Amino acid sequence: MKSKLLVLSFFLFQLPLATLQAQSWVKKTAKSVLTLKTFDANGTLLGSSGGVFIGEAGDAISSFAPFRGASSAVVIDAQGKEYPVEMLLGANDTYDVAKFRVTIKKPQGLTASKVKMTAGSPVYLLPYREMKTAVAGELSKSETFGQGYDYYTVKIQMPENGVGWPLFDAEGQLLGLMQQPATATDTLAYAVSALYADSLKMTGLSINDEALRSTHIRKALPSDVAQAQLTLFIASSTQDSATYVQLLNDFVQQFPNEQDGYVGRAQFAAGDDRYADADRDMEQALKVAQKPDEVHFSYSRLMYDKLVYRPNPAYEPWTLDRALQEAVAAYDANPQPVYKQQQAYVLYAQKKYSEASAVYETILGSSLRSPDLFFEASRCKLMQADTLGYLSLLDSAVNMFSRPLLKEAAPFILTRAQARLEAGKFREATTDFNDYEQLMAAQLNDHFYYLRFQAEQSGRLFQQALNDISKAVELNPQQELYYAEKASLEVRVGLYDEAIQTAQACIRLQPEYSDGHLFLGLAQCLKGNKAEGVKSLQRAKELGDPQADGLIEKYGK
Repeated sequence: MKSKLLVLSFFLFQLPLATLQAQSWVKKTAKSVLTLKTFDANGTLLGSSGGVFIGEAGDAISSFAPFRGASSAVVIDAQGKEYPVEMLLGANDTYDVAKFRVTIKKPQGLTASKVKMTAGSPVYLLPYREMKTAVAGELSKSETFGQGYDYYTVKIQMPENGVGWPLFDAEGQLLGLMQQPATATDTLAYAVSALYADSLKMTGLSINDEALRSTHIRKALPSDVAQAQLTLFIASSTQDSATYVQLLNDFVQQFPNEQDGYVGRAQFAAGDDRYADADRDMEQALKVAQKPDEVHFSYSRLMYDKLVYRPNPAYEPWTLDRALQEAVAAYDANPQPVYKQQQAYVLYAQKKYSEASAVYETILGSSLRSPDLFFEASRCKLMQADTLGYLSLLDSAVNMFSRPLLKEAAPFILTRAQARLEAGKFREATTDFNDYEQLMAAQLNDHFYYLRFQAEQSGRLFQQALNDISKAVELNPQQELYYAEKASLEVRVGLYDEAIQTAQACIRLQPEYSDGHLFLGLAQCLKGNKAEGVKSLQRAKELGDPQADGLIEKYGK
């Protein structure tokens, strides 16, 4: 009796196709079944799966697993014809499903069923053409996930290669795609809703999806332009150049009347020294622009960046005059202060410092008001040799920071310290150097201590100056200038023994450096050892020191 039941079970679940032909939907539906095959970069087969065409655009759904690590993929239809997979349209690793587009002219696409199935309903797996038998089963239960999609448990004996096979109801409605069973002999199998697989789509953040990043198959852009723009923005900093260019080209093809694709492609072309291509795309962007001010601004920046930072190779159609015209056109189309700022950049590059300064004056009180803006404006005053204007704007930059100061203020404070040093405001410069030291204590070098030494020495803060020049020597003991400066200050404050030791160290480091001999001789003379001192001064003279003659005449008598 038991053996008869086993035989009966076999015939229930393994139904010849001829048996199913009586149902009118079978023959037509079977044409939509496909096999997916994926390959690595060397053309080696990675994996395969069943699947089915869906819709009318050459789209298909299948399991996602074969796509992992794949560089290319093909599908083989019910007639045995092979077609390349063009791109992925969406994927979900959790439910192991993918939607993709196939390069095919007349797809035999199905429509996913929205009918809710009840337990006990008959279901069928239609095989790929090479398998001569269909597999029948019974729906055990249907569970809901996500936004009302069904996940099916089916009483069925899954074929060995049945993953991805489409599951149908008795009316030929596409229910789902079969998933990997727990074991090869398990009589319970599972299918995920075909309606869910068909709903898969790209969003602006899909480019960062872990599953999609695991495959090298081309990915589609989102169908929504805002989401596609987000994809481009993320891709510009996260994807390799080939992938990014492909996305830009896809965007232009998919949204030919949107400016962003042309602008992005122009920026990439300019970075690759293809300026004629960049120029052509920018002109097209202007033709389709919904926001022409943004395109004019981008055009100006593109020219400016090329001319200022990458002047070679030259591209004659792009000039600073044109860059200025585009910046003016941007402001005329939409009077935003950032477009005025771009005009100032170009005028500064043209060395029209007075005009650039006048433009800055119009936006210093705008929404762009910031330490950076005051600093930019200060450079124009510097180039005009307007020391008071230069310092005033640097004061404004620093004054935008409240105390206690944060590290963001450090570059502005250091710049003002150097400006004050150059202007002869030595004690004010020292104050700035002290503030900078507090902010950047762990990153100070010998040059910083030498700069502050100069301010302190000129401001008659001699002990602080000695401390700083000693620190500079400690940090860079191979710099003979520091020894000479230290010896000079030690002579100035009457520390003759220390000056002699410092000068001798300088001479040991660099015997041909005249300053070492000069300050050694001066210290020796001032200490009362004029004979040795004059010898040292004579050596400095031989090395070309212009001060030596006067000192020899003074102390050699």
